[in-house]
Amino acid sequence: MTTTPWLIRIPDVFAPFAPQILEGLGARPRKALGSDYHLVDLADPSALEDSEWSIFIRWALPVDHAWPCCPQKMDGFVEKAAQGILKKFGDRAPQAIFTGPLLPGAPHPYYKHLATNLRGRVLQLFPTLPVADVESQDPEAGTLFALVGKEGLYCGIRSPREANGFYPGGTKFIRQSEAISRAGAKIAEALHYLKLHRPDLPAGAHWLELGASPGGMTAELLDRGYRVTAIDKAALDARLDRAPGLTFVRGDVDTFQPKGEFDALLCDMNGDPRGSLRQVVRLSKSLRPGGKIVFTLKAAGADTPGEMLELLRAAEAYATASGLELIARTHLTYNRQEFTLFFEVG
Repeated sequence: MTTTPWLIRIPDVFAPFAPQILEGLGARPRKALGSDYHLVDLADPSALEDSEWSIFIRWALPVDHAWPCCPQKMDGFVEKAAQGILKKFGDRAPQAIFTGPLLPGAPHPYYKHLATNLRGRVLQLFPTLPVADVESQDPEAGTLFALVGKEGLYCGIRSPREANGFYPGGTKFIRQSEAISRAGAKIAEALHYLKLHRPDLPAGAHWLELGASPGGMTAELLDRGYRVTAIDKAALDARLDRAPGLTFVRGDVDTFQPKGEFDALLCDMNGDPRGSLRQVVRLSKSLRPGGKIVFTLKAAGADTPGEMLELLRAAEAYATASGLELIARTHLTYNRQEFTLFFEVG
């Protein structure tokens, strides 16, 4: 086992399987923290990247500095914690420092405010850091992440790509817009996650969206300045009527024959994931070289982690054999029992 403990985040949808997931990663539990977090020892930290069980892990951080305490009951916590962070990490030259709460969805904002105040004080103590904005981080450079909660303070340095997210805990809070559907938040998070691996698509890039109704994802893509050709047997929300940049085809994805080329493809269709992926592979022939694919692999009906992994292996093998390059795969905040896979066309 490693001497450095790890803080790993298992999404709540997989919480019933946490013991099996930890065993699959070769992790020995120390204690549960916050709502999704587990402090563990790892037999081999490379399992967080190499093991198929890593798909169930939202975020992972080596804990180089821990202070178990109750911040709310401690006088001068922010100053003491900031001085401790400076002593531990002051000579390690992180590109940035970002803090967050161990319980991000808690109704009481105490620890969110505490994390903000802690970051502000740490930045006063540290030398000037090259990156101040989350979106400007180099995915491959080390960032100092710190999480704070009723269980204390837990800090470490890891690159955003290795940790699986730019933010402490891995994900940015994106409000689930009710304007059309909550799916807009899912594609917004997916595009943010893609920054870990590829540059943003340029404004005006053309997306082909399969199974678009009622149009939550469509609206998000349009708001970002992209063009969208959306396919669905059901109608889009009336608020998208005559939306600039939108071409809507009312019909079956299975029989759709595209005209022209596209820069990216999005598929979040319900139903048999194998059938959805077959259509993604077929229509990927209409993507330009380097075109991106964002595919939601629905795992409904797969009741155990083993069944989910079997479905994931089959999907990735089929896509790879069909000429698609797997860029990344993850479980996003707004995913349920499903995974988001990112591919690229050669």
